[in-house]
Amino acid sequence: RMLTRTPSVVAQVFLLLSIVLVIAIAVIQINHQQILSPGLKYGIVLDAGSSRTTVYVYQWPAEKENDTGVVSQTLKCNVKGPGISSYESNPGALAKPFDDCLNKVKEIIPVHLHKNTSVYLGATAGMRLLRLQNETAANEVLASIQNYFRAQPFQFRGAQIITGPEEGVYGWITANYLMGNFLERNLWKTWVHPYRKETVGALDLGGASTQISFIPEDSQDNVNSTVQVKLYGYNYNVYTHSFQCYGRDEAEKRFLALLLQNSNSSSNVDNPCYPQNYNTSLTMKYFSGSLCSRSLRPANYYPNQLVNFHGTGDPGLCQEMVSLLFNFTACRGREDCSFNGIHQPKVKGNFVAFSGFYYTMNALDLSGPFSLADFNSSMRFFCSRSWAELHLMLPKFEEIYARSYCFSANFIYHLLLHGYNFDAETWPQIHFQKEVGNSSIAWSLGYMLSLTTMIPAEGKLIQLPLKPSLFAGLLVFLTATALLSLLFLVYLSIVSCNRKNIRCVEHVFIPE
Repeated sequence: RMLTRTPSVVAQVFLLLSIVLVIAIAVIQINHQQILSPGLKYGIVLDAGSSRTTVYVYQWPAEKENDTGVVSQTLKCNVKGPGISSYESNPGALAKPFDDCLNKVKEIIPVHLHKNTSVYLGATAGMRLLRLQNETAANEVLASIQNYFRAQPFQFRGAQIITGPEEGVYGWITANYLMGNFLERNLWKTWVHPYRKETVGALDLGGASTQISFIPEDSQDNVNSTVQVKLYGYNYNVYTHSFQCYGRDEAEKRFLALLLQNSNSSSNVDNPCYPQNYNTSLTMKYFSGSLCSRSLRPANYYPNQLVNFHGTGDPGLCQEMVSLLFNFTACRGREDCSFNGIHQPKVKGNFVAFSGFYYTMNALDLSGPFSLADFNSSMRFFCSRSWAELHLMLPKFEEIYARSYCFSANFIYHLLLHGYNFDAETWPQIHFQKEVGNSSIAWSLGYMLSLTTMIPAEGKLIQLPLKPSLFAGLLVFLTATALLSLLFLVYLSIVSCNRKNIRCVEHVFIPE
């Protein structure tokens, strides 16, 4: 019996030990694996606006979230000089100003990643206008940019003139992305889609165009005027419209041309939106040479003729004259209409207003939430100041901007209230912001987010405590040991049972 029991105990110990070791090794291998990120990917977007070009560098983990990269801004650099559309007569000269920003980009992005880093240039309303005015010149400007970037170490993906609706949607994507309306980190530090989180509308005021984008109350009723956007596995129906020639710079040029048209003099014109005692001389070409102001050109148009504008600082007259830039009667009382007869659903929810909207409010010393009454009083106060007083009021004084903030404020007033149909009740839902965290609110980030869906993701690298071959060998050995032990125990059990049966038979047939 002792001889039979000893192998049985040994087999049971081996079986139990093998099972424990298999479980222990599997738990260690799973729980102590180390996930190594394949690193970062980079993308460069050039926002070629009407007044200037801005270079943005974005980065995101090489393993992506639901087919869209989790992108953050690492560099913003303003290219010296005007926007690229200003180089229509000398496209070869626009490459040189890019050098300073590109040198900074090369320093930030690791050298070994340069050849795999994509560069995209998106040109907005300034180039849209130039293409309408002189398509050959627009193509030459884009060709000059392409020649410049093909000589750079990065992967140039082309220079494109993006449409107004694209600019609006990309701005909407940026605003909502930065505010965490698409993704947020949960308690386990993983990215998840926010539960029942509302998106915000986006208001962008550029130099040559302005955009409004938001999700209407009922997307089904506005299906013909919405664009479908898919991000992080979710679909969004976004209403967007871009108003060409209603950017801040082009609107002011039209305003100056309108003042000249209504003036008794062709050389001396009063401007109620310029500060008191401010005087400047501008060529007719400066404000009437644009495609936007062509219809307001005087009959005796001489491009190089100087017109003297004298600031009168009259808030009431300024507001009255600025309203003439809009056609509010075209909507004829329709609620689903903004201005110039353009269809627009009723504004809904919170909005973020950036670019020119933010800079104007900042000049008026308005920040955070403020009422429509606060805005009106600040605007009247600012527009009543003299040129000398503005020198003391503005923290950063630049003549070309300082003289125009009163016009900008009145333009924004009419655009938001009588155009987009905000009122005293909905005004506080507009948040005037420049950036969120360290990232600028601009269409370029939304552009980058959309483009990353076309860039293949790289899988995570998993470093295990045991090499796969060693782990597999141990599993096979321990499993085999367990099976042999189990078989041996079954064998011993059968042998023991057979011996008992033999004893029973012997007990029956042996006579006492």
